[in-house]
This record gives sequence, C-alpha cells and structure tokens, in this order.
Amino acid sequence: MSMSGQKVAFVGLGVMGYPMAGHLAKAGHQVTVYNRTQTKADAWASANEGASAPSPAAAAKGCDIVCACVGNDDDVRAVAYGAEGILAGMEAGAVFVDHTTASATVAREIDAAVRERGLHFLDAPVSGGQAGAENGALTIMVGGSAEAFAKAEAVISGYARAVTLMGPAGNGQLTKMVNQICIAGLVQGLSEGLNFARRAGLDANNAVDVISKGAAQSWQMENRASTMLDDKFDFGFAVNWMRKDLAICLDEARANGALLPVTAIVDQFYAAIQERGGGRWDTSSLIRLLTSAE
Repeated sequence: MSMSGQKVAFVGLGVMGYPMAGHLAKAGHQVTVYNRTQTKADAWASANEGASAPSPAAAAKGCDIVCACVGNDDDVRAVAYGAEGILAGMEAGAVFVDHTTASATVAREIDAAVRERGLHFLDAPVSGGQAGAENGALTIMVGGSAEAFAKAEAVISGYARAVTLMGPAGNGQLTKMVNQICIAGLVQGLSEGLNFARRAGLDANNAVDVISKGAAQSWQMENRASTMLDDKFDFGFAVNWMRKDLAICLDEARANGALLPVTAIVDQFYAAIQERGGGRWDTSSLIRLLTSAE
C-alpha cells in the first residue's frame, strides 16, 4: 500500500489527535477531520491540507481508514455508534483504527459491531505523549486481524516510529495497560530517587547524569528528571488521564487475577495529587508528595 493517496478521516483533535492528523496530511493523504468543538476542526483544516466535517459519520464517508483518538470508553462509543457515528459513515472494507486508550472490553465490543457491517477494526493505543505525536514518533500497539493491520499499517506509520500487531482485538489495549503499569512504578521510583539525592546533599542533576548512563536509565529519567527538579509540571501527560488509565489496568487485573500492588499504591498517590489541585499536572508531579515535607 502506498504511503500517500489514501482517503483518511481523523476523529478527535486533542493534544494527540491534532498533530497525528497533521502528519497524515503531510504524507499526502486526503484527510477529513471531525472534532466535538467544530472551530478546532475548522482551524485544523485551515492550517493543513484537509477538510473538516460536521459529524463523525460525515468524516468517515468514503474513507479507506478512519482514525479516532478520544478520551475513554464512553467517548469511543459516542463517536462510533448512532446515526451520526463513525460506523454509519464507513463503507465496506474500510478500517476503523481507534487510538484511544480504553478498555479491552470496549475494543472487543466495537470489533464485533464492525465485523457485522463488513468492516474492519483495530484497537491501537499509543505511547510517546504529546512530543511523540508532534514529532511523528509514537509507539503503537495494535489489536485486530492481520488483514485489517495490512490495510492500515502504512497509514498509521505516518505518525509512528514503531507499529506492532499484538494479536486479536483487545490486545492493543492490554499491551497499553502493561505500558502504563510500568510507567507508574518508574515515575514513583524516580521521584523517590531524586528526593533522596537532594536530602543526601548530592547535586541531583549530576547524580542523574551519572546514573542515566547505567541500568537506572529510562525515558522518564531522560525526559522528566530535570523538570521534576525544577518543580515544573504544567505540560505533558495529565494526572487525570493517568488515573483513568490506571483504573482500566486495575479493573482488568481484578478480572484476570494479576496482582498489581505497586500500581494500586501509585494510583492513590495520584489521587492525592488531584486533591491538591494537580489533576492537569504532568504525571511526574508525584515528586511533590515527597518534596512538600521539606
């Protein structure tokens, strides 16, 4: 499949969707966007080679690939179903690619509904944050059929550095849960390490520079340690969204019997950040719970 020339719709132009749709337009696809706030869709269409539509169904009409990136399970259902929903506008053979971080349950539900209509579905949550979306360097974990993946992979690659099929519908979301579980523990560990370094009288930035060359290195350390030490959190992936994601992880763990003791604790730490008015702060703000005692 050619990287260019596909008819693509993109539903949801938040901090992730807006630049993702932009990469599709730059790759030469014929892009139509929809956003709940119409003025944002119109602004995107003015700034890019593309068009805006008044509904998800109108955006999806005649498209080969329909992408969505919204907030949660209910948002996915809201843009997928109904007379004005994505499924109503899609035509036989088209692929619905959902980039929302949602539950595996809703992914399987949408997949079943899509198959009944002779369509294809991929649950394809992303990792890499706003910077990854803007730079076209997201990591995308995909659930769905090999046939649907083959149809959509080239288009999805327009804003990704890695796109991997993980198995049937729902497996993309399950893989994203693994991602969030790992991140939660890493951010808490980094917060504790940085706070310890300062209290021990070390130059914390120098300490990070040294240990980042060894086994402690992580994306969080490379990209968040300096801003954590500067007490800057007005950017990045919001605590509110992380709590939404961790709730999905904990629900799935209760169903499959997996033990997530650290994840459960970190989720409550994030609840404490929310109580301090930090729901929109970056997830690295966990360190505030430690430094506030200084």
